[in-house]
Amino acid sequence: MALSDLPFDLSSLNVFMAVCENGSMAGAARALQVTQPAISQTISELETRLGTKLFDRSVRPLALTATGTVLRQHAAGLLAEMRHIAVGIQEMKLGRVPQLRLGVVDSLSRALSPHLSAFMYERVGRLVVHAGLTETHAAALLTRQIDLVIGVDEMEDVAGLERWPLIEEPYLLLCPHDTPAPQNAEDLRKLVLSHPFVRFSQRSRTGTEVERYLRRLRVEVPFQQEYDLPFGVFAACQAGGIAITTPLCLYEAGFTPKCGMVCHPLPVGSFHRHLTLVVRRREFGRLPLDLTLYLRERLNTGVLAELATLFPDFVDQMRVLS
Repeated sequence: MALSDLPFDLSSLNVFMAVCENGSMAGAARALQVTQPAISQTISELETRLGTKLFDRSVRPLALTATGTVLRQHAAGLLAEMRHIAVGIQEMKLGRVPQLRLGVVDSLSRALSPHLSAFMYERVGRLVVHAGLTETHAAALLTRQIDLVIGVDEMEDVAGLERWPLIEEPYLLLCPHDTPAPQNAEDLRKLVLSHPFVRFSQRSRTGTEVERYLRRLRVEVPFQQEYDLPFGVFAACQAGGIAITTPLCLYEAGFTPKCGMVCHPLPVGSFHRHLTLVVRRREFGRLPLDLTLYLRERLNTGVLAELATLFPDFVDQMRVLS
């Protein structure tokens, strides 16, 4: 049905409800601050388009016909929904949204959750946070099951998205505390073959980047153990394994200097992980930018300082992006 075929619009419904509530055309005119003829004309046009009478004009105050009663029942809900939409639009213009579904890569839950909560409290009516793999969140963003993603995939090949960089960190080698640092690719090959090599899930961007690094060095490691969560990788390493991971992954898992593990730089080359906020373009006004600026500040003043204490050898490779 085309818009021109609709039997009424919201403005005429508003006039109709004013007559119902005030009991007369004159009362509706006073309430809406318009002339009585304007009210009478709107009601007559509405009745003409509907092809039926809405009011019994032979009685005072005006009485609804059966059709008018049905219309009043539905009109009240339509106008209430219209006002709700208008309020929601106004809130979004002011940087507040009624609901936001946010996907956060699991390795950032500990670092960002308190700050997300503080930021969203006054800006979002209902916040739903999903933790998990970035790949799962990316698919949910594109199918509109999630509104905003903070993860390791910038989805640079997808049009219609805004991308706001947050933080960069290095990959490092996590080993038992008495393990010497490997000096070259051959040392690394011997090390990963002499210990259980613990992998991040191949469904994750972190897992695929680690595999790409090993292939580049021509280091082939049998698949033995694979975990979705940073805590799983860390716990397996505490049982004698080694892994290629990142400071934020270890921070999420509860790494401490007294945990019996040591972190070494990768012996050949280096690669880094970038965490980025991704959102559909122009859907949430200033909120994504404001959130990015807020998180960058909190990362700079809090999280980075904690990471520097835990991983002093990697301070120069961790930075908040702009």
